[in-house]
Amino acid sequence: MAAFGKELQSNKLCQLVLASSSPRRQELVASLDLSLPVRILSTDADESIEPTWSPAEVVEKLAERKAAAAAARLVAEESDKPSLVIGADTIVVLDGEVLGKPIDQQDAIATLMRLQGRSHDVFTGVACIHSQDGTTVVQHRHTQVWMKPLSQARVERYVATGEPMDKAGSYGIQGLGSTIVERIEGCYFNVVGLPLSLLADMLGPFGVDVY
Repeated sequence: MAAFGKELQSNKLCQLVLASSSPRRQELVASLDLSLPVRILSTDADESIEPTWSPAEVVEKLAERKAAAAAARLVAEESDKPSLVIGADTIVVLDGEVLGKPIDQQDAIATLMRLQGRSHDVFTGVACIHSQDGTTVVQHRHTQVWMKPLSQARVERYVATGEPMDKAGSYGIQGLGSTIVERIEGCYFNVVGLPLSLLADMLGPFGVDVY
């Protein structure tokens, strides 16, 4: 990890680059109403994980891979714009098992039936990389979520809406999924996919003020 210093201050940022195709993360970054323009540059970063990694390690390493892949693309483009690349990764964890996006409707139903009436954990890793000097900061947030007791019929109706199909854990707390969540402990935006409070703190050392 590179240290902050005079070189970083001299490479004044021209843009933020969000290494994500997630419309939810794009909306959250836009909600900060930053003075810098935001470019979307999703990548096909390696998302394989080691079984020995903790949930925090999983999201931090994957977020950094995504940001690093986008930063490499900027270099390949020979871009002379100093950019801050932001990568993020979110996972849902139940009984130590990482629950990814469902492969089909039956998988989504099975996942939600496992979650119903119980608590689970959501981790999001965030990585910020300066495109020119390589300064890298990586952190994560953890939120505990309690799901309501749900009948099979209600789960099937929710899955039929299509909302769960592109989301880790097979639900979206910012949409109809809000009706099946009983309560949370921690950052709400972390569950959506990008903890804004954490991101704001991480942007500060790069000279990017939220307000």
